[in-house]
Amino acid sequence: MNDEFLAAPSPNHDSRGGTPIDLLLLHYTGMTSGQGALDRLTDADAKVSAHYMIEEDGRVFRLVDEDRRAWHAGVAYWAGATDINACSIGIELVNPGHEFGYRPFPEPQMQALEALATDILSSHSIPPHRVLGHSDVAPARKQDPGELFDWARLAAAGIGLWPDADFEISPNAPDLSPGAQGGAVTELQIALDRFGYEVQGTGVFDPGTEAAVTAFQRHFRPSRVDGVADGETASLLLHLIDRVP
Repeated sequence: MNDEFLAAPSPNHDSRGGTPIDLLLLHYTGMTSGQGALDRLTDADAKVSAHYMIEEDGRVFRLVDEDRRAWHAGVAYWAGATDINACSIGIELVNPGHEFGYRPFPEPQMQALEALATDILSSHSIPPHRVLGHSDVAPARKQDPGELFDWARLAAAGIGLWPDADFEISPNAPDLSPGAQGGAVTELQIALDRFGYEVQGTGVFDPGTEAAVTAFQRHFRPSRVDGVADGETASLLLHLIDRVP
């Protein structure tokens, strides 16, 4: 790994228990300052951490060795797995988040993230569809890294999944809102579950389904994040499922 990383060891980690690393999880810190976030991530009483933290000026702090299980995901789920910490590497991006003045991620920070993520992907078998945001694995609890994060840029650099340039909205795609019921809702829920979200095929567009749709939009359709499975959202979901092995 890069010798230019700044060491800021966190005591908050344990064994992966033999679980292979196959997921990269991105967060924002959601605090008023980078130093405050670093203090918390390295505080034994806080019981939270990540493997890396990237400041807005591009400085990268290494908190936990990659072979250890950092405590960054919390209660989470993806594609049948519930111990996301065990299978993932977590990167925290300094940003005040939605609570303290959410803003775009600056160029030095994004450049540093691209370099770090490329390094991580070269060392571990992490497929594009398992480069995720915290909101993907915990949609009812989390919004980060949020709709201002440039997922398309990462995908262009070979990091993560993004729709193809020739993507088109299907004329047969449903337009479903929270509270809707029926077979089309069941099909939407099955698709969300197949992609990785924790959604039950109940046929009712319930709060859990809305949270998953919202998380999907934050990642793949950030221009409008409203929790409504309109034709574009539903078409995008099926388009991306076709690209997941």
